[in-house]
Amino acid sequence: MSARLRLRLLVLLTALALATAPTLAAERMPDRGPDTVRLDELTWPELRDRIAGGQTSIIVPIGGTEQSGPALALGKHNVRARILSETIARALGNALVAPVIAYVPEGRIDPPTGHMRFPGTITIPEAAFEAVLESAARSFKHHGFRDILFLGDHGGYQAAEKAVADRLNREWAATPVRAHAVESYYRATETTYVQDLKRRGFRDDEIGVHAGLADTSLMLAIDPHLVRTERLAGIKPGADGVAGDPRRASAELGRAGVDAIVAEAVAEIRQAVVRR
Repeated sequence: MSARLRLRLLVLLTALALATAPTLAAERMPDRGPDTVRLDELTWPELRDRIAGGQTSIIVPIGGTEQSGPALALGKHNVRARILSETIARALGNALVAPVIAYVPEGRIDPPTGHMRFPGTITIPEAAFEAVLESAARSFKHHGFRDILFLGDHGGYQAAEKAVADRLNREWAATPVRAHAVESYYRATETTYVQDLKRRGFRDDEIGVHAGLADTSLMLAIDPHLVRTERLAGIKPGADGVAGDPRRASAELGRAGVDAIVAEAVAEIRQAVVRR
């Protein structure tokens, strides 16, 4: 072979190597995608590589679309569940966050009960709600997640979350996959957060259980755009869908609740995952 022919062959081989190098590198490198913990912001190859790399916990945020008095938007639970779930996922380091479940049991339609007496509330039967949770969990198990974490922002369906998790775990007993109803997520709002507010001098009837001081302060800390602050001064406690008194609500008070919810949920999840 002449020197000129050898040179031409070397040039061709070099060009071929350079052309295929990016493809080969892409095959070797995991495609983890953008800096997000939200499942719905990933492509399927990115999700596949996240799971293969150890992100095998999936948080299922459960909200609800319901009235929360004249000053809080109807999507309060949905936004709160999503944002707090993302914060919890980042603290855990190995978790992703599924889309929020925004349709939950809220009472009867005819005759209307509870929040269904106010425009905007959406309700579904409890059996349908449990079926959604169960199907979502089965989907995540199929794709390789090992820990499926139900985080519910509303008190009305906490028992249903646990019933679904218990039912699935009995069925999955021989597998490495588990479903978890993370009860401390909601419990922290009723215990640690309320106790902190009481230490600050607020009364039970002011703290409230729905759209009162505690609820409104949480939203001011998480997403103030969902709070109509100009209406707070005119709120009538115990009327118009409000159980409590939100007139002295503040983002500073709400941050104490956020810290309690995140810390207690993260601790419970870590303990549950390590324990097994």
